[in-house]
Amino acid sequence: MSSRVRLFLSTEHPCGYLPARAARSLFVDPDYVLNPQRYESLLEQGFRRGGNHVYRPRCESCRSCIPARVPVTRFTPSRAQRRCEARNADLHLHIRKDITDEQFTLYQKYLRARHDGGGMNPEDKSGFHNFLNCGWGATEFWEFSRDEHLLACAVIDRVPQGLSAVYTFFDPDEGARGLGTYAVLSQIRLARTLGLQFVYLGYWVPDSPKMDYKKNFRPLEVLGTRGWQDLDDVLG
Repeated sequence: MSSRVRLFLSTEHPCGYLPARAARSLFVDPDYVLNPQRYESLLEQGFRRGGNHVYRPRCESCRSCIPARVPVTRFTPSRAQRRCEARNADLHLHIRKDITDEQFTLYQKYLRARHDGGGMNPEDKSGFHNFLNCGWGATEFWEFSRDEHLLACAVIDRVPQGLSAVYTFFDPDEGARGLGTYAVLSQIRLARTLGLQFVYLGYWVPDSPKMDYKKNFRPLEVLGTRGWQDLDDVLG
């Protein structure tokens, strides 16, 4: 990263992934002018965005949040993932540039079922927009529908050589479909079609049930002190 980019360290706050732990984040200077090209450079260094802000975890005594990405040309779906694709073959994908009330209604239903009691996710409409929208990025809202009924929405940022998964929410009544997995598989499929190199999945958190699922997308590359490496090589 250029030395001209200033970084700011947040105060401690409760960790949204691991109970009873405190977290801190390193934020890119909000005055730094961002665009998809510059954001891709930051993604390569383990950052990601929430709203217009770009950050990466910088906790005092914990390094459990590990940047992860899928090298799309080398990815091969597992048998379970192929079954997931078959279960969802009846869904229609529509990519749009804007947030809708229907998305917000689905998001509220998802939060009540999956994150009841609060957490990192805003629950009001204004917070929802600020959380997912981005004024400087190339953000898309991927809607997965059946018979014009919205079942899932994946928020995606496009960068020159890849896609970055921001957030996915889905109808909890359709849990048997594996909609979260299907959304990632759809991103990998389209990225390959477009000739892109990576799908960035945010942070793999091995000790968090919410975030450990990312290890199922193999090969998975993770960022450590030696740069990006295949997870299988890291685990030995």
